[in-house]
Amino acid sequence: MAVSTDEGLGREGASLSRLWPGAAVFAAACIAASILLHQGGAALVRAWQVPEYTHGWLIPVISGYLFLRQLKTVPANPGPVTDRWPGVLVLMLALLLGLAGNITQIEKLIAVAIIVWSGGMVLVSFGWARGKQFWPPVLHLCFMLPLPFFLYWKTSIALQFISSELGVAFIRMMAIPVFLDGNIIDLGEFKLHVAEACSGLRYLFPILSFTYIFAVLYQGSYWHKAILLLAAVPITIVMNSIRIGVIGVIVDNYGIEHAEGFMHYFEGWVIFLACILMMIGLARVLQWLARDRRSLVEVLDLETTGLGEQMMRVRDIRPSVALLGSTLAIAAAGLAWSPLAAPPQTPIERDPLLIFPNELGEWRSTARQELTPEIAQVLAADDYLSASYFSTDAPAPVDLFVAWYRDQGKTGGIHSPEVCIPAGGWEMSEIEATEVTVDIGGQPTAIPVNRAIIQKGLEKQLVYYWFDQAGRRITSDYAAKLYLLWDGLQSGRTDGALVRLLTPIGPEEPVTQADARLRQMMSHALPELTRFFGTQVTIQDDSAN
Repeated sequence: MAVSTDEGLGREGASLSRLWPGAAVFAAACIAASILLHQGGAALVRAWQVPEYTHGWLIPVISGYLFLRQLKTVPANPGPVTDRWPGVLVLMLALLLGLAGNITQIEKLIAVAIIVWSGGMVLVSFGWARGKQFWPPVLHLCFMLPLPFFLYWKTSIALQFISSELGVAFIRMMAIPVFLDGNIIDLGEFKLHVAEACSGLRYLFPILSFTYIFAVLYQGSYWHKAILLLAAVPITIVMNSIRIGVIGVIVDNYGIEHAEGFMHYFEGWVIFLACILMMIGLARVLQWLARDRRSLVEVLDLETTGLGEQMMRVRDIRPSVALLGSTLAIAAAGLAWSPLAAPPQTPIERDPLLIFPNELGEWRSTARQELTPEIAQVLAADDYLSASYFSTDAPAPVDLFVAWYRDQGKTGGIHSPEVCIPAGGWEMSEIEATEVTVDIGGQPTAIPVNRAIIQKGLEKQLVYYWFDQAGRRITSDYAAKLYLLWDGLQSGRTDGALVRLLTPIGPEEPVTQADARLRQMMSHALPELTRFFGTQVTIQDDSAN
């Protein structure tokens, strides 16, 4: 990064250059950022240990290569740089995101701040006019971020269903009788579960990254680059579906043991490489259509010479008021962020759901249901309740499920039933955000809920659910995340809960009767739930008395 002192620094700027050599300035900026943003880096390292994100380790390295490769086209600028201040604004945005993430303990927000800080450093060092052309390597850093949990689960479930449908279609093409029940492929003697690991996400993320790099290095028209980028998703989905179909054919012919172990992973790598070869093949087709007769080596600029020389240009960084001021501000914020968190996080006073009443008006529960270890691990709740309540006046029970999270910032938060219910093979025939009127203590009260009718075969069920965020009842996943950030900044609270009520709909039963059953149950349950979600403990200072 060859930059000069700001115009107007004069002898003072030259003096700064002698006192602060380029490597020292760069090191100081990195140390300042690490003080404020280290939790985001730690969160990324943990995420990269998950199979879907193991490619994350390579992303900073590849982004560095793209940066150095592009740096060769940007000659050193011996003159003054007068347009650093857009970079200062970007660094201040990174500072605000880092502070917000630290205060709320939302580590993914701090991880985003790392990318913003990287972009700001480039703009401050080079100035806006020259620095903005380095957007490709900075943008590529986004591929190292894990998806937010609620987006991860929605994406994973959607891909599971698509892959299951296409995989079953492939099996049927082989003249094999097969039935699909949700994510279960029924081959008669054997049943295959298209699990989260088979959704294709572990191929999709690295292939998207590969395609992005391919498009950056591709020496062709912009519409060629756009087609290559857009083709990554359908190619990955189709190839992953073929992989599932091949496993089904192998199991039907040779037994379930051939789908496990080495064969499963081998097929995974084969599909990954096949996706890459298909991308290369698509690039060749685009070249042929454009009558471009260059070889692939010529089309892809893979030049690696001179990268070491470009790396040494860090010594040419010259200190500036913009760079040093931003570095000091970020370092100061990192050292002082906890006193700035107003008010500090305080304990949550609540009752455990273990003592939730077994009697709610005329409704009785005789036993609690325990989640399987696998489901409990995915749920990752700090406390939960799962119980069926019966009434002698009701033709069907009501299932009450409550999950409470102490710190959504670290656990990733609540898994929406909109994602979890279809995973069990149920289809949502209807879903809407609405308000239901419930009689609470003799007062009609409007309660916002997500109301869904789900169906599996001939079975139907009515579901109400909502999110409780610091006493608010919220129906939107996205609004819940925004309130999580707001509450973390305002009060330090990052706790929250999911409430779900479910009842079967009889074969001849009007849906309105099932609605009345859930509302009756809610009128008894809602007043009780408040003490299990908790209130923030107020710490009083009695020193003046």
